[in-house]
Amino acid sequence: MVELLEDKEVSFLLEKALNKERLTEEEAIFLYKNAPLSALGYVANELNKEKNQDRAFFIVNRYLNPTNICVYKCKFCSFGVSKSDERAFELSVDEVLRKIESSYKKGITEVHIVGGLPPHWEREDYVNLIKVVKQNFPDIVIKAYTAVEIDHIAKISKSTYEDVLLELKEAGLSLLPGGGAEIFADRVRNIIAPNKANAEEYLEIHETAHKLGIPSNVTMLYGHIETIEERVDHMKRIRDLQDKTAGFQVFIPLAYHPKGTSLGGERTSSVDDLKTIAMSRIFLDNFDNIKAYWITLGEKLAQIALNFGANDIDGTLEEELVVHAAGSTETYGKTVDKLISIIKGASKIPVQRDSFYNIIKVYN
Repeated sequence: MVELLEDKEVSFLLEKALNKERLTEEEAIFLYKNAPLSALGYVANELNKEKNQDRAFFIVNRYLNPTNICVYKCKFCSFGVSKSDERAFELSVDEVLRKIESSYKKGITEVHIVGGLPPHWEREDYVNLIKVVKQNFPDIVIKAYTAVEIDHIAKISKSTYEDVLLELKEAGLSLLPGGGAEIFADRVRNIIAPNKANAEEYLEIHETAHKLGIPSNVTMLYGHIETIEERVDHMKRIRDLQDKTAGFQVFIPLAYHPKGTSLGGERTSSVDDLKTIAMSRIFLDNFDNIKAYWITLGEKLAQIALNFGANDIDGTLEEELVVHAAGSTETYGKTVDKLISIIKGASKIPVQRDSFYNIIKVYN
């Protein structure tokens, strides 16, 4: 297919990718801007099939947002509020356990804990939350606290990242989510999130986690004020760290949702979403897993993305609040049967996985 393209430079670069030759930043930028979506999708799908055949993963999990009270005022976020805001909430330990118990009965294997950064929380509050959940649900994997939260905990306790991560690991933390990456470029970060962990701190936290045997996910928030060049720079820094540690499990492009944010703007287009998924697969040659996150893309586009390089749609995701606060119209969770249906509708084989991409069940 790629040899039929009129643009010979595009054709050459796509052939290079198909031959598993690593693309430079400049080459990736050129493809992002000039390659037809159909050609990018074809190449990304072929590369995905070489790594994952026709399998597409999902997990049975739930979100837990213990509070939306936050010291930061990120312009792209409509979830975090001040303590005095009428929308503010903070779950008690009993409320946390009741929510998890309800989902545990439905067979969850993972709980994903992220939230705001309340000014009155101390390091012990973050640690004890993990400890209590693990004590009550020892067989559930705890994926908790973005690098922004780890950075905050370290700063308020005047500790190192390693010290904080070791204590959390001992309490029951198994892996880190990828949130907080946004876009690494200082130009963008200084506008949308000027006060929280910068790119270097984010990457240092993930590198430290990997050295301590804590794997992690990694994200990119796109579709706001960043350029294509800044997206590729973001992915290049991730690729470089993955070369060094091999500790990232999955790359998750997150489409920006502007509703209720002070940053404003428009939703990303479906073409941009699919191009970004495809370019992620093509450029991040050291990642096995690229996620089409159904909460930000919607289930129909996530389904299509499974033929544009993605091999994972996340999971049941009961009670996700952060993206919904920014205008996601998706339901607050999906059943296993629904996820299987979405994957089969993309002519892929549904595979239930655990938090570490080990296969639990294949639905042929």
